[in-house]
Amino acid sequence: MLDVHQNAQGELRINEPLSKYISWRVGGIAQRFYRPIDIKDLAVFLSQLPSEEPVLWLGLGSNLLVRDGGFAGTVISTAGTLQKIEIDDVEINAEVGVYCSKLAKQAAKAGLHGAAFLAGIPGTLGGALAMNAGAHQTEIWSLVSKVVTIDKTGTTRTRKPEDFVISYRHVTIPEGEWFVAATLVLADGDKETERNEIKALLKKRNISQPTNQPCAGSVFRNPEGDFSGRLIEQMGLKGLTIGGASVSEKHANFIVNNGSATAADIEALILLVQQKVELKYGIHLTPEVHIVGEME
Repeated sequence: MLDVHQNAQGELRINEPLSKYISWRVGGIAQRFYRPIDIKDLAVFLSQLPSEEPVLWLGLGSNLLVRDGGFAGTVISTAGTLQKIEIDDVEINAEVGVYCSKLAKQAAKAGLHGAAFLAGIPGTLGGALAMNAGAHQTEIWSLVSKVVTIDKTGTTRTRKPEDFVISYRHVTIPEGEWFVAATLVLADGDKETERNEIKALLKKRNISQPTNQPCAGSVFRNPEGDFSGRLIEQMGLKGLTIGGASVSEKHANFIVNNGSATAADIEALILLVQQKVELKYGIHLTPEVHIVGEME
């Protein structure tokens, strides 16, 4: 068992089931599961990990599939922690555990424009940074002026966007570093206008997406010049089912857990949809979802 130094003050759990933290409500156990109390505590904990220890960062688990065999390493949970947020003029300084929806609402409350799209992203700032999350023709890295990263020694660094390779739904970061905070630069706006925009975006999301079923957001990136959902729907794949997992009848780029799905069911369905679309159109759909862990 990992020896945790007495100066680490967060919560450590051993063999923790991850299904309750993953939005699909599936997945095996984490050998170790740690929730830090703050960045300083996180630095202490990380500095104790063996250099070869696999580490998985987990926010709201909305873009993640952990296989049924679990994760053989340490999961760092930021949900419910690392949630400091400060607004200074048009800048928002936030830690990675802040929910994207909260960022949008806090920006609107401050009369700032540019963050409303985040209201419909079901995750944390950390996950949004890691995958360059976006919606409605806006991506989060278009707002970022700087970030703070941390490595396994507990060392933090302030980095600029030019330190990263940023593309559609993908960000390449220096090996062995993770995001812990970011500064977003917005524009002056009108409080009421921003609130109304958020309400409209959420209404549209609730109408078009299966928000009442366990899912993980969009499963596939959109291919250039097209939409994954359109291709999948055009093939008549809505409702396609493996085990307890189905392609949503509401939005074809969503896979839902009907109540009895396993991670293996979901992964098999992802692969089947990929194969069918590629066979029909010659287009390879790339998953947005990050798949980790061991097969059972």
